Amino acid sequence: MKPEMITLKHGDTTIKMPASSLAKLAVASVFAQVLPPAANVQPIAQADIPAVGQPWPGQGGINGGFVPAIGDVPAHYLILAESDVGEHEWGGRNTESKAISRNDGKANTDILIAEGGHPAAEAARAYRADDHADFDLPAASQLYQAWVHGLITEGAYWSSSQRSAHYGAFYMDFADGYQNYYVKGYELRVRPVRRFFI
Repeated sequence: MKPEMITLKHGDTTIKMPASSLAKLAVASVFAQVLPPAANVQPIAQADIPAVGQPWPGQGGINGGFVPAIGDVPAHYLILAESDVGEHEWGGRNTESKAISRNDGKANTDILIAEGGHPAAEAARAYRADDHADFDLPAASQLYQAWVHGLITEGAYWSSSQRSAHYGAFYMDFADGYQNYYVKGYELRVRPVRRFFI
């Protein structure tokens, strides 16, 4: 059975297409006009993306590289603050935390802030740059990505990923790429990160 065809004419231009295709285009056009744009999602041309490790104007730091979709988190770019925010305890020693994601620093930081008593997460969340106030303590995989790209080359940094109540939280030593867990009461460096969805 042949699909019903519709012919559209405007001036010297003629377009002939199946009615079902035109209906899909019309619905998409209506949604684009009436639905609000998603938060933190902006159209961007590939030519506007700086090289990994370079400052990303207006985004609060340097391009930490592309992160594919993982679980419920859509694909995005990782933005690293250009500098640390000091050395802080992870906090919550001998207390079980639900901040256990290895990939989602935002979810972990939200949990740590809600639980209270987590200085490293609080310092990362308090960071502001280029009018952005959505920085987090990076998850273990986000720190690893920074090491892979050579964005931090020395020092030990806290992640937002807990190992256990008694054994501490994950950290990364950037001098040699060693990732392990450390006692929550020790002070390590903190480098805020944020996600830039495009």
